[in-house]
Amino acid sequence: MMILWPMIVMFMSIAYITDDISNFLLGACIMVIPLLMFIHMLYRPVPLPIRFNRQRREVCVPRENGEYWIVPWETVTAAAAQSSSVSQGGRNTSGMLFISFDNPDPHADDDNKHLYWGFNCGGNETAMSLWECMRSYMEIGPHVLPQSNDFEGGRDNLKGRGIVWGICCVCADGIWQHLRDGDFLKAAWLLIGIVFFGAPVAIMLQTWKLSPPPTLDHPDIIEWSKPLPPEQWAKRSPELELAIAAREAELAAGAH
Repeated sequence: MMILWPMIVMFMSIAYITDDISNFLLGACIMVIPLLMFIHMLYRPVPLPIRFNRQRREVCVPRENGEYWIVPWETVTAAAAQSSSVSQGGRNTSGMLFISFDNPDPHADDDNKHLYWGFNCGGNETAMSLWECMRSYMEIGPHVLPQSNDFEGGRDNLKGRGIVWGICCVCADGIWQHLRDGDFLKAAWLLIGIVFFGAPVAIMLQTWKLSPPPTLDHPDIIEWSKPLPPEQWAKRSPELELAIAAREAELAAGAH
């Protein structure tokens, strides 16, 4: 949907150059349906998140009908896929990460037994890295995860400025830094990204929709989400302990 912004700029430029307002009206007629779809997406409620509870070693999977699954972590499976295509523009590689959750209810209907969660990734390595972030969180802890974006954790240059002004200042600081370093090409590309691709608009919309992120409000899940004393934390199964030990030994042998 962010293609709307460059299209608006393009039709406004054409109308200005040709001194004919009908070109802008034509563009407005073309964009009215995508614009209405975009507005509809903004007002739709944000889907509930899939919650990973590392203390219980379980995953809460909300469903569209208001139900939810409590899936044991060790039954969650993942698969990384990569495909490449060649065209006149060169080689294009894309990747997907699929995560599968199985309904723990043995009497569930056939159409309610499995759920697949897919992510578009740049390639196979990116897909595996994304899964490794989830696996590391559940098996090691949140301290091993990288910071997900520059706007988390109260970034210093955003404090006290608010979302809109803070993002504009970050973009302006980036352009000014590139100009001071003499890297005019990066400054130009950053400016193009701001004007023609609506980067600050995309970031602001994402922040407005996901800050704070949606939360699970079912009473059972609220109770399930509460922290447990360390002595009550779930442990790995013996089978997983053996598999992890075997894999670590394999990696250690390969390193030597």
